[in-house]
Amino acid sequence: MTPKGWNKVTLKEILDGSIKNGFSPIPAEQCTGYWVLGLGALSDDGLNQNEIKPVEPTSKTLDSLLSSGDFLVSRSNTPDKVGRSIRFKGEIANCSYPDLMMRFRINERIADVNFIEAFLKSSLVRDYYKSCAAGSSSTMVKINKAIVENTPLVLPSITEQEKIAKILGTWDQAIATTEKLLANSQQQKNALGQQLLFGRKRLPGFNEDWKEIRLSKLLTVRQEKTVPSEKNPLYSLTIENGITAKTNRYNREALVKDTATKTYKLVKPSDIVFNPANLRWGAISISRILHNVVVSPIYEVLFVTEPTKNSASFLAQYLMTSRQIAKFASMTEGTLVERQAVKLEPFLATKLKIPTKLAEQEKIVEVLSAADKTIEALQQKLACLKQEKKSLMQQLFTGKRRVKVDES
Repeated sequence: MTPKGWNKVTLKEILDGSIKNGFSPIPAEQCTGYWVLGLGALSDDGLNQNEIKPVEPTSKTLDSLLSSGDFLVSRSNTPDKVGRSIRFKGEIANCSYPDLMMRFRINERIADVNFIEAFLKSSLVRDYYKSCAAGSSSTMVKINKAIVENTPLVLPSITEQEKIAKILGTWDQAIATTEKLLANSQQQKNALGQQLLFGRKRLPGFNEDWKEIRLSKLLTVRQEKTVPSEKNPLYSLTIENGITAKTNRYNREALVKDTATKTYKLVKPSDIVFNPANLRWGAISISRILHNVVVSPIYEVLFVTEPTKNSASFLAQYLMTSRQIAKFASMTEGTLVERQAVKLEPFLATKLKIPTKLAEQEKIVEVLSAADKTIEALQQKLACLKQEKKSLMQQLFTGKRRVKVDES
């Protein structure tokens, strides 16, 4: 039911001009001062400024240059990303948009741009786009101009729109502050890790020389395989949180289609796991789960050969440093970037310089784990803020919760 005083409209009714597709030029070989957005530039958190490519300033590129206040929507993407929209705020100079996006502007005499920006990011609109998207591939779907024009909106008065946008803006500020604190904590932890894990800074009470040793002397490949069961449930690797249960994202038969006849790799507590194809980006983790699980055969699973002499947590922290990841990146093999991988043999041939004493390794882990707990607490806070904002948006955009508007 439409709240009293609100009007049902379509996006087309509040546009200033028409919706236009962009242009996808061939990327330039060097920096030109002109850019085009990549497909991943439109994120749920706004514009990803790293997803750009240099282009030559041809007439078609110049015709698709963005202006501050332009709205962009992804017209072709994966099912969970199609219909993503952002408001361009001039973050990148001389920036154009590709053919897989559509651009439009809002008539500010009819609607508040901040309100519309938030509304277009709401589940109300995103669910509409997902229901309308179609395509010959289940991994890539499209929406068209007509679908975007017919986007259903429910608008209160301009004054109420502004008040709702202001409330949501307060939540955005809280989220941005928490994101900044999280980024700072991660940077501080990384800097501390570089000092402690490579012996640049020693903890009190330890002064023994460190030893240089190959990973093959520290880790052993786990050969055990099994099929998923209640005893050994199927899990997936996530970089941020170690080995965690399968989420809806993995709720498909992509890893091993026939679990009755094909086996997965067994992972035990404190095993170190990595994806050879993603190792150049730091895809390595340690199992924090207190029971056995199974993961896709694409992963390599290793365990500490002598746990009374070396700490799995220390080795995992060491291997996840930016310095070590850069080494792995230089070890990739393969002709295509998306198929490049770090093979197990050169991985195990990697040399590390580590503390001789297990006690020093464990003390370093203790210090870094305290920093990890701070980061995890901020990550949880950030997730809660985003979820609470999402719930509030649902209430405000449906009129289930009304804001007080000053009468004048």
